[in-house]
Amino acid sequence: MKLNHLLSKIKNVHFLSLLGTGSISFVTFIFTAILFRSLSPEDCGVWFFFQTMLSFLDTFRQGFLNTAFVKFYAGASAERGRELIGSVWIIASAITLGFIIINLLALLFISLITDYSVVYFLKYFGINLLVMLPMIIGVCIVQGELRFDRLLYIRLFQVLLLIGFLVTLNLTHKISLTNLMYANIATSFLTSLLVIVMGWSGLTHLFRYTKKAIRELFHFGKYTVGTSISTNLFGVTDTLVLNFMLGPSAISLLNLGRRFMEVVEIPLRSFCNSALPSLAQYYNKGQKTEVIKLMQTFIGGTVIGLVPIVLITSVVAPFLISLVGGGQYIGTTEGVIAANILRISLILSFIAPVDRFLAITLDVIHKPNINFYRILLLLVVNFAIDVLGVYIWGNIYGVVLLGAVTAIISVMISYKQLQKHYLPFPLFGSIKMGYSFLVNLIRNNLFKSKNV
Repeated sequence: MKLNHLLSKIKNVHFLSLLGTGSISFVTFIFTAILFRSLSPEDCGVWFFFQTMLSFLDTFRQGFLNTAFVKFYAGASAERGRELIGSVWIIASAITLGFIIINLLALLFISLITDYSVVYFLKYFGINLLVMLPMIIGVCIVQGELRFDRLLYIRLFQVLLLIGFLVTLNLTHKISLTNLMYANIATSFLTSLLVIVMGWSGLTHLFRYTKKAIRELFHFGKYTVGTSISTNLFGVTDTLVLNFMLGPSAISLLNLGRRFMEVVEIPLRSFCNSALPSLAQYYNKGQKTEVIKLMQTFIGGTVIGLVPIVLITSVVAPFLISLVGGGQYIGTTEGVIAANILRISLILSFIAPVDRFLAITLDVIHKPNINFYRILLLLVVNFAIDVLGVYIWGNIYGVVLLGAVTAIISVMISYKQLQKHYLPFPLFGSIKMGYSFLVNLIRNNLFKSKNV
């Protein structure tokens, strides 16, 4: 299969996905910059603790559904598609109900908890997951349909609305963690309402579910959830360790330092979003070589593409930190630490594309169980490494530096299992494949446009 053929298959969805993730990241920067100027470092730490934990639970829910839905939905008949959408609604609702029950039980013992970050999370995570449900299913469906334009509309509406609420709270001098939470709940509710009104939620297909489709999605999703949560699993363990060993202010500092890691996550998420349906299509056709070549192209192209991004961002790191954090991070110890966190994270980010695409491919070739057990191991390893890092260094650097150990172990496991269960291939050959892809991309777009 020629690289030009690969390019023609993925460049359109990639562009839409890249546009979506880039736009969302930009407006998220704006929200974060306003937030740092609105709340104290301690309150920012509490908010980021809540968002990290909520994101983890929501990623668990999405991870149970998204990969499985896209895999079975790709190329399915209209009737089969309606059955899958209805079945996704049933599973997602059951998972959400389970979290709500856990939340209600936890509230019975909330008076025994002294850590405010944990109290804040337990008060509100259930209601947030509930009002987000239609929106999350809508996102799942539009990704399965490769409608990244609709995904962009949903995400932009959500973030811009939250920014509007935050600005209003500041102008009326009503900004507080409690009011910010009310704004967050209202934003999710209104976004879900938009998805339902626009007909993107698939709610009309709720009763088209079948027991067979539910079983298929459930048995596949119970393993693929591991791949999905791996993207923020490290952040969760980092947040927990820092909250209980160094306090909420350390979480705020880590979040500020990693905020501009979006320059890495933007292309990485967009490639991942467009890679999954494409890999699934080739696998479903039994084209093993094409699956591996496409995976290598994504790995190599992303790694090479990150080089100028990492270099430029590292140089201007102090400016970026002050841009988001404000004057309190200009020429201060906190500002230097945040900039160094960003630089270290950028260097380690070259491992991320390899880890992410190997894991996605394992899911595609029907080996989600391997990813599940891999994540269980990494969860233990990363938590132990975080505790060890804080114990040795006594500061936030220990968490950031030793994170590389977990990432390398993850890559080694995924690569070995792909070699064993699917098709042998040279991992470093991905760089050559990615280079050829980028050269073709430039020739087919830049030079072609000049000749028009």
